[in-house]
Amino acid sequence: MAKALSLFSITPSGDGYELHIEDEDGEVLELVASFEQLDLISEEIDRQLDDDEDEQLSADEEPGDEDEE
Repeated sequence: MAKALSLFSITPSGDGYELHIEDEDGEVLELVASFEQLDLISEEIDRQLDDDEDEQLSADEEPGDEDEE
């Protein structure tokens, strides 16, 4: 079962970046990533958030939700 994210941080380290991911139980996962890898992560996060926003806007525009004056 997936655990809830508690803390996430990124710090520069040498030629890359250190990612620190802490879960709700206090367990920490530390990873090293390159700029290119962080860029891919960023693009995927943006894509997912854009999709979610589009879905939310579509739900808000369903028939019957308009304000009548």
